[in-house]
Amino acid sequence: MADSMFHQPVMGRRAFVGGTLAASSMAFLAACGKKGGDASGSESGSTLNFYINNPVCIDPYNVQEDQGTQVEYQLFDALTEYDNEKGEIVPLACESFEANDDATEFTFKIKKAKFHNGDDVTSKSFKLGWERLVNTKSAIAAEYGPSEVSYHLSMVEGYDDLLAGNATELSGVTCPDDETLVVKLTSAYADFPFVASHPALSPVPECAESDVKSFYLAPVGNGPFMMDGKWEDGQEINLKKFDDYYGDKAKIDAIHFQVIKDVETAYKEFQAGNLDVCDVPVAQIDAAKKDRGESKDGYTMGDGERMLLGSEPSTYYLTCNTTAEPFNNADLRRGISLAINREAICKTIFKGTRTPADGIVPPGIAGYKEGAWEFCAYDVDKANEYLDKVAPAGANGDRGINVTLSYNQDGGHKEIMESIIGDLAKVGVTAVSDTPEWSALLEQYQNFNYQFGRLGWIADYPIMDNFLYPLFHSDSLGGDNRSGYNNSEFDAKVDEARATVDDDERIAKMQEADAMVAADCPVIPVMFYTHTIVGSDRVKYLYVDPQKHADLGTAELA
Repeated sequence: MADSMFHQPVMGRRAFVGGTLAASSMAFLAACGKKGGDASGSESGSTLNFYINNPVCIDPYNVQEDQGTQVEYQLFDALTEYDNEKGEIVPLACESFEANDDATEFTFKIKKAKFHNGDDVTSKSFKLGWERLVNTKSAIAAEYGPSEVSYHLSMVEGYDDLLAGNATELSGVTCPDDETLVVKLTSAYADFPFVASHPALSPVPECAESDVKSFYLAPVGNGPFMMDGKWEDGQEINLKKFDDYYGDKAKIDAIHFQVIKDVETAYKEFQAGNLDVCDVPVAQIDAAKKDRGESKDGYTMGDGERMLLGSEPSTYYLTCNTTAEPFNNADLRRGISLAINREAICKTIFKGTRTPADGIVPPGIAGYKEGAWEFCAYDVDKANEYLDKVAPAGANGDRGINVTLSYNQDGGHKEIMESIIGDLAKVGVTAVSDTPEWSALLEQYQNFNYQFGRLGWIADYPIMDNFLYPLFHSDSLGGDNRSGYNNSEFDAKVDEARATVDDDERIAKMQEADAMVAADCPVIPVMFYTHTIVGSDRVKYLYVDPQKHADLGTAELA
């Protein structure tokens, strides 16, 4: 998912080892996942106070950014989840799942569970939840507009017809009985169980469509916590423990999500003792590390280790408008990329809490290769060589190349862009800033009315495909492919990889596709994100995965 702010969440535990699905006819039996795991200790009771920005949505049908996902994640369980310790996808709301031999059909066996209103969770609950994402004529779409995340189901049979309004159901999703969900795809896609882990693909009860306004502000889920009142826009969201949860019961009684407009204000509230979990402003990171104590694995919070700095599967990058001259010249893009001192940005601006990007795919994703994108290296001499091919430098070093960097000012991007502008000046490229509001910036990207622009990408699920397909495949033009990159050979290689059942072969083909993009440089990766999260002395145990999902069901307070 694209990010708008700097403190957007991301995914994994420790190194979150890259594991992918061995898609065959064998069943994957239930394993101990994050939400089902047991953090030893007795119930601590009380309420955890957690900082968030105001969400876009907390209803699964349109949960699209980290703040809304953080809340929805506590309320709902999807079919599967990524187990960061095991490095594999495992069942969550299902008992097991299996694929047919060519990975075009998946069968999920649903666990017996209750929604927060007492209704049974069945296979039809998942079918209803998925159809709400796609059906532009559903009650929720009529009230609040169509979902912006329906693309997660684009490979399911019947998706196009339902999206176009030519059908009333998702024909590729069937329910032979209450415990069985069968999903047919339009083509082989061995990684589909990763897709099924996305929070947007959670089940919903009938009231989600029969009483959409109430459900939108107070969703009724199947997760370890339930709503306590409704979402107070711009103020707060309160949850309480769901006693009939099918998994291990939550150890705390309640969660108070305090909505605060910016991280600086939130951190002052944290320092005043009014918050238990908070992001840290960049300027406060060194002091917070010393005061709170750094977590050894980067994701687990406990006594003396309440500062989390674990890696996230997310990349901060510049997108390049490859549809317009001279930005359609790969040598220009290569030269600009080589001129950027990523190490200086990470060390100086982010106090070493960001990592220089060496490609679009971050570490921790299966298939990541160190130094995969040669043009992500900092090499001024090489930068000049490539830029000389575009416009040789004059006597004063100026090349007559003028570029505009577009970015939203909120979220701390100004300092980064100023650093990049300084780097480009050293190789004779003049860059100026364009700083519209985030919504206006997205519209510029959509219309290719820009030259170079700042973006970030957070993994929806930890596979290479989730970076390569949405950002560079021609199917994603008009969507998340903001650079306008269109390479038929790349498309064919990604399509081939998606249809490959064998894990190692699929990853190898994705790496080949990644190498094609690396050579063309339609985007310029800058850095990989890390957590910058702290906890108060009240937090006895808390795990925040690499995607920045806090596992509040196992959290404990002192």
